[in-house]
Amino acid sequence: MKEDKNEWTSVIEPHERLLKVNLREVWNYRDLCSLFIKRNITTQFKQTIFGPLWYIIQPVMTVVIYMVVFGGIAKISTDGLPQPLFYLSGICLWQYFSDCLTKTSSTFIDNASIFGKVYFPRLVIPLANVISNLLRFCVQFGLFLIVYAIYQIWIIPGEIHTNWYILLLPLLVAMLAGLALGFGILFSSLTTKYRDISLLLEYFVRLWMFATPVIYPLSTIDNEKLRFVMSLNPLTGIVEAFKYAMLGEGQFSWAMLAYSFVFMIVLLSVGVVIFNRVQKTFMDTV
Repeated sequence: MKEDKNEWTSVIEPHERLLKVNLREVWNYRDLCSLFIKRNITTQFKQTIFGPLWYIIQPVMTVVIYMVVFGGIAKISTDGLPQPLFYLSGICLWQYFSDCLTKTSSTFIDNASIFGKVYFPRLVIPLANVISNLLRFCVQFGLFLIVYAIYQIWIIPGEIHTNWYILLLPLLVAMLAGLALGFGILFSSLTTKYRDISLLLEYFVRLWMFATPVIYPLSTIDNEKLRFVMSLNPLTGIVEAFKYAMLGEGQFSWAMLAYSFVFMIVLLSVGVVIFNRVQKTFMDTV
């Protein structure tokens, strides 16, 4: 008998270890990931009048509301920075994080019909959500740079001090993506069995913003214990580092940034453990 020399192009086998993540397999499905990215972008504003202009309209309207409510009525300090710049800097980061988190958290529920018909690495869809939202971030960050240039050149020239920490921007965005991905796959794993979590997540995300220095600087918190509690929020160090790098104001700390980075690594590890366990049996509960 002649030996069969045909080689298999792919092998589907159960995961033997919870922490096992076949990144090579995910890379082999990069074309599928690209299709999901295009799907997310094209369907987001389907049958809308303004289309992608909502990427700009939403932050502009939000900034105006924040200026009236928090800047005008509540009189919350912005560390001497122009209110549009201060609020827009926080909105860029928070909007990216919250969108990635909420979309990733419904991975299993929204794609149950696809998962039940064909096999592919389940992490492809959460990764596609995180990558596709980078378009929104880039547009809103571009809007921030335009407003920044207007203030820096014409309104208050030379009074905003950008520093070399701006080189940390790719790392800050990557940490935001990692935190959103970690929390997202963790919540998506839990919502397959407990649907109430998806409803609670909406309110949790809204409240979370007020626990993050988006609409106020960390320096306005005089109580040391409360400031320490706020520092336990992994987003605090990232937001403060971004504002310090771009605007020269903020409570930048390498310790807080290192804490956020370690928190992200641990969160991703825990999220992958639960995600790998749930993906084997989630079709029985969805």
